[in-house]
Amino acid sequence: MTRMAVIFGTLAVLWNASATFALDLPTSSGEDGKLAAFFKTYLDQAFQDEPLMATRQGDHRFDDALDDLSPEARAAHVERDRKALAELPRQVTFAKLSRNAQIDFEILQHHLNREIWLAENFRPFEDDPRVYGGYLTESIYLLLTQSTLPKATKLKNAIARMALVPRVVEQAKATIKIPSRVKLETAIQQTKGAIGFYTDELFTLAGEPKGEGELGARAKVIVAALEDYLTFLRENVLPKATESWRIGKDLFVRKLELELDSGISADEVLAEAQAEAIRVEREMAVVARQLWGTTFPGRPIPPDDAEGRRLMTRLVLAELGKDHGAPESLVSDARATVAAIKTFIAKNDILTLPEPDQCRVIEMPEFQRGNSVAYLNPAPPLDVRGSSEYAISPPPSDWTQDRVASYLQEYNRSMLKILTIHEAYPGHYVQLEASNQNPSLIRKILSSGTFAEGWAVYTEQMMLDQGFGAGDLALRLHQLKFYLRAVVNAILDHEMHVGEMTDAQAMELLTGRAFQTEGEAVGKIIRSKQSSCQLSTYFVGRTAFNRLRLKVQRNLGDGFQLGRYHEAVLAHGTLPVKYLPELVPASLKAGR
Repeated sequence: MTRMAVIFGTLAVLWNASATFALDLPTSSGEDGKLAAFFKTYLDQAFQDEPLMATRQGDHRFDDALDDLSPEARAAHVERDRKALAELPRQVTFAKLSRNAQIDFEILQHHLNREIWLAENFRPFEDDPRVYGGYLTESIYLLLTQSTLPKATKLKNAIARMALVPRVVEQAKATIKIPSRVKLETAIQQTKGAIGFYTDELFTLAGEPKGEGELGARAKVIVAALEDYLTFLRENVLPKATESWRIGKDLFVRKLELELDSGISADEVLAEAQAEAIRVEREMAVVARQLWGTTFPGRPIPPDDAEGRRLMTRLVLAELGKDHGAPESLVSDARATVAAIKTFIAKNDILTLPEPDQCRVIEMPEFQRGNSVAYLNPAPPLDVRGSSEYAISPPPSDWTQDRVASYLQEYNRSMLKILTIHEAYPGHYVQLEASNQNPSLIRKILSSGTFAEGWAVYTEQMMLDQGFGAGDLALRLHQLKFYLRAVVNAILDHEMHVGEMTDAQAMELLTGRAFQTEGEAVGKIIRSKQSSCQLSTYFVGRTAFNRLRLKVQRNLGDGFQLGRYHEAVLAHGTLPVKYLPELVPASLKAGR
């Protein structure tokens, strides 16, 4: 999973003499130049309005400010987007653009349409308290962990922004109405993590004495405000929280169309995922059969029918899952997988790895936990020398021993290798580093989650197909299990929001069909209730990449070169996958 901001970022820094960074970027002329100028003007206004998004994208001019989250300000943002959508075709003539600029035009137009529709149909500031977490804690965390500004400047900006955090708390208390319980409970846990951040971690990241000076004074005020906010969530909001979290068929169908932008309908996604789940189960059974004799020597194999094959696969996975580390070593165990994976990529010309390597493997901050086990937070597009973070969440301290054991069994040593391939090498980290080098700022900033997740899932099988793991059947079985999770994600996403799937039915799907452990399945059910459509991006994106690879490789025959192909795929930014069949063959003709 990637935490990259997919909304937008500011480019004003690139054209303002007082900007913190002056990036050397190519300029466009003619109609292409008009599109670039339009985008600059739009984003300059957008990030004066929304300083946190500017920080997320690496524009540090507004690092000492924080968003106005009042209803009036948020309504003004929507009107800003409406005006931009209306003005875009008036100021830029689509037919006069180069083909690459036409694609950028379409990406920007689609983005504006999506943002307006989302604002008209969803009210996250009222019914999803998690949305405030970014403003309360991430707004400070990013200044200290990703910005390449001098330490003194980062600290000054952090102190100035911290003065505004209590205002966010008050706005949240005035705005939150009746959220769903599942979102509220996560917000409560993240608020606890936020209190811990301002009590301890803040000072470690800032390199300042705990609780001292102006930083300590600001933190003390924030902790008091957050403790009050935590009481408010528990005592005022929790008693009113509902079990209503499904968005329904009409909203899901339209949202999926807008979020994926891949030319496939919700019903088509579901049908393809259901068929693919059956295929992957069969392939897993073939691998599990080969492992049975050495895993359970002398023990009769289960009957060769559907029920028996699932039992066989489940038993083999459970036994293999015993090879895992301790809760406190989960992050270091993941770090240990990196060197071998990177060596394999370079030796086998999978693609060119980024230099210098800026990816840090870290323990996920507590205030960001609750939605996923791992994520990749990439270097921001406008501060590309900032670090990228491959973050892994250890099991929560309040879990029972049985649930912790289940969690560690799920993320055993084989699965950690697949996770590192997905999140870092050659998955999210490598792909997003390449995206940051793309000359199109529209593509850098308005990124496609379907591309990002699809690429990461594609790389899992590709690496093993090319020989990573030297034919280790246990590793292959876990790769198939990880992919089956992506397939089942799409089924779960649809059935939880369009259908009437219960928790018990979802648990059976995840543990019975997808062989997930109970701890992993519980987390995925919670995630499916907290979000909609994002869980479908993995399968839809991976399917698009597989079909592209098949078409290109068939056309080139013996002339197909894997490393060259991968670099051609990543050369166009993180854009909607529907454009790849047009763009990739053209890149391959141009040479490596």
